[in-house]
Amino acid sequence: MKRLSAVMGAVLMLTTVALAVEAQIPAGSKVFVAPMDGFETYMTAALAAKHVPLVVVADRDKADFEIRGGSQSEKPGWARTIFTGQSRTDEQASIQVVNLKTSAVVFAYAVNKTNAVHGKQSAAESCAKHLKNAVGKVAR
Repeated sequence: MKRLSAVMGAVLMLTTVALAVEAQIPAGSKVFVAPMDGFETYMTAALAAKHVPLVVVADRDKADFEIRGGSQSEKPGWARTIFTGQSRTDEQASIQVVNLKTSAVVFAYAVNKTNAVHGKQSAAESCAKHLKNAVGKVAR
């Protein structure tokens, strides 16, 4: 009888652990990229370029998650261009991935690229790279 109780207890614990192991953003989820003053175009292209395992949809109602955020560019001033030779922009961007069913923020990332070679594209690709690393991972 004690052995049966011990086995049942172990099975119950393993079942509880198995239920808790669930990915925040499952691979293959449908994601809607919200308007971000033009940055959404770069973000959508970066998701494809970095092979992020998500499906981008144009209809928010059909999405499981939404990517929200924004970006800002700062062009170099004349002093920076003359004295340092830097003619590229500084880029700042941040994104949040929100579960549309629960409104939970399941991923957030911010990047600050100084003297970015490809401007907004560089910032978007950095966001996409870090999002790819989070897709399919278990929440801790």
